[in-house]
Amino acid sequence: MKAVFTRPESLVDTPSHFCPGCDHGLIHRLVADGIDKYQVRDRAIGAASVGCSVFMYDYFDIDVVESPHGRAPAVGTGIKRANPDKFVLLYQGDGDLAAIGTAEIIHAANRGENLTVVFVNNTVYGMTGGQMAPTTMLGQATTTSPYGREFGQDGYPIKMTEMLAQLEGVGFAARVAVDTPAHLGQARKAVFKAFAAQVEGLGMGFVEVLATCPTNWGMSPLDANRRIEAEMIPYFPLGVYKERKAADFA
Repeated sequence: MKAVFTRPESLVDTPSHFCPGCDHGLIHRLVADGIDKYQVRDRAIGAASVGCSVFMYDYFDIDVVESPHGRAPAVGTGIKRANPDKFVLLYQGDGDLAAIGTAEIIHAANRGENLTVVFVNNTVYGMTGGQMAPTTMLGQATTTSPYGREFGQDGYPIKMTEMLAQLEGVGFAARVAVDTPAHLGQARKAVFKAFAAQVEGLGMGFVEVLATCPTNWGMSPLDANRRIEAEMIPYFPLGVYKERKAADFA
């Protein structure tokens, strides 16, 4: 029988603890493919903050630093500046990067820190109880917005990729999704380009991944997947928002 799937070398062979239908496993696979493709496993250091994203230390066969909530860009900056030969990977969620860590990610991006950032946006605080996040959709019910997010009181969902793409220090910025096979293929390419940005010294490589949280959304995995296409993508359009080439520095 011909094998059509093999586990990436940089993924640990261990059962997943994530909720049924959670997309972190899919995203881990894409990130691990990038680690293997660019052969950076032996010099990779991950930095993750508080939230479901922090469990990257259980699944990736690389060194990982657990950062204070939202501070992975600051920790990653320190790692990269002290060890410029290392490949530094940040893996963060929306309640982390887009909330308490907004200042850290914006200023790290503006400085052009040579980091690769994978930002998982599931529009809710996942680990801590399903509270409203900066990316929560208008009308979306959460434990802290039981009647739905209302713009007059809570503001609008923040669009991190568009914001960061405007900064000169960003070498690559894209938003992808993992709800369909076609979108998975696009996501894989974007992750590779975010890796290439660091390898080639082009500035921060940033990929936002629209993902599900069936448990906190109160949905079945299938319905949660459908919500990405029906509600999230129209507000958070997919695509490459910035792509710098080495020639831009010539």
